Amino acid sequence: MCALPSLAPALCPSTTEMVELGAERTKNVLILMSDTGGGHRASAEAIRDAFKIEFGDRYRIFIKDVWKEYAGWPLNDMENQYKFMVKHIQLWNVAFHGTSPRWIHRAYLDAFAAFYAKEVGAGLMEYKPDIIISVHPLMQHIPLRVLKWQGLDKKVIFVTVITDLDTCHRTWFHPGVDRCYCPSLEVAKRALQDGLENSQLRVFGLPIRPSFTRGVLNKADLRVELEMDLNLPAVLLMGGGEGMGPVKKIAKALGEALFDEETRKPFGQIVIICGRNKALVSSLESLEWKISVKVRGFEKQMQKWMGACDCIITKAGPGTIAEALIRGLPLILNDYIPGQEKGNVPYVVNNGAGVFTRSSREMARIVAGWFSNNADEHQRMAENALKLAQPEAVFGIVRDIHDLAHQREPLSDFPYVLTSSFSSLM
Repeated sequence: MCALPSLAPALCPSTTEMVELGAERTKNVLILMSDTGGGHRASAEAIRDAFKIEFGDRYRIFIKDVWKEYAGWPLNDMENQYKFMVKHIQLWNVAFHGTSPRWIHRAYLDAFAAFYAKEVGAGLMEYKPDIIISVHPLMQHIPLRVLKWQGLDKKVIFVTVITDLDTCHRTWFHPGVDRCYCPSLEVAKRALQDGLENSQLRVFGLPIRPSFTRGVLNKADLRVELEMDLNLPAVLLMGGGEGMGPVKKIAKALGEALFDEETRKPFGQIVIICGRNKALVSSLESLEWKISVKVRGFEKQMQKWMGACDCIITKAGPGTIAEALIRGLPLILNDYIPGQEKGNVPYVVNNGAGVFTRSSREMARIVAGWFSNNADEHQRMAENALKLAQPEAVFGIVRDIHDLAHQREPLSDFPYVLTSSFSSLM
């Protein structure tokens, strides 16, 4: 195995001067994802937006779940299966660790490849990809098998963008990729241990939407726009896309802790993001609050709400963590999904950017301290969060893919059809 320090030069984006394309054909980029958790789609959209900002119309981007559109059961139902298992968390824990050994996941993925390769191959060929980007752990093995059977494995660029910060599943790592973009050195170490080469790895960080780093308003302007109190510090309480977890219990504890009974005045405010949970929105809005509380449903402008707040309470989802770090928000992590999110807790805590607790009272006590007599700790964690942030990661990724595209033979004359040899393998 190669020594990890040789990865260091890959931390910085390539300085290769961009080649003027002139009349060169627009290249097709197919991003493979699945809505098993919101992070995969968010990463796909971040990559799409960064390509548009960096290269304009030189690349045509498609974001697709080819399993849902082209495969049969169980691949076409992964989203519902995932939601069911994370609601019954021990099922997910068993599934994650039980399929981690290589001999197990390769066996069932090979079986799926043999059964659904023709349908998936038809889906891939529909978009005539010059570049395929996987942002999901189950989107490597079968597409790469299809490309090999089609004789396209040396023509189409295939890269993986890992969207887990630390304890990622081993299905992310496939030796056949041109690049594997790792969000952290910890993930890069795991990739090396699983057989990838230094030359395949790049460590830029987690791809976050450019709206988090470009054209950001200052906190005062954001608070005016969002109709928040201009003078009181604010805590952002996240319930995820589905508004799950003890959000109401935490909110009530914060509401009590951020009100000074002696002066009868608040010394903080709360923003609560409930996701798609309309019942939670109604329940919170029906309560009487002693302090200013903003209750929101599903939000598409999280960069503004994060920019207007001073700390965040959330489960240990990688995308939310990375976004909060970019905004310099100290984190209180209150839960994690076993397996892929477990390592995110020490990633934050050991780097001094936040704390972990499942106690609503403890969360409220910490926030109240940060907003009053423990402001120094809050400031220190905010500075550590900014040090850990990697706001330009998505641009490093797309620039490196762009460099790869100019090293590879163009596919303008290649027939994108299922070959007879491919069909005979079915």
